[in-house]
Amino acid sequence: MACDYDAVRRIALTLPGVEEGTSYGTPALKVKGKLVARLWEDGETLVLRVNLFERPYLLDAEPDLFFITDHYRDYPAVLLRLPAVSESRLREAVTDSWRFVAPPKLVAAYDAETS
Repeated sequence: MACDYDAVRRIALTLPGVEEGTSYGTPALKVKGKLVARLWEDGETLVLRVNLFERPYLLDAEPDLFFITDHYRDYPAVLLRLPAVSESRLREAVTDSWRFVAPPKLVAAYDAETS
């Protein structure tokens, strides 16, 4: 059940336009220069970009997986505990983050290709 950053990389790199990089000195995944996800400094937590309006639902529905710190309170991101997440749930979370930051045309092309 436990996942690690290698699983995150493997999943994210299947999505169109995702490139590896760094953010705050940690490994990161971006699309068109926008952060999709990055490894948090503890090496076991993933920072994911999310819609601020949807974030409370994640925090309420899956508190064992998702959390935030004061640092992220006003930023469109959520923290995900990698050791607690299944690969299928990780795939869903990473894809949702990618959809949030990817250009609409790229998302539409992906949807047309995978439908």
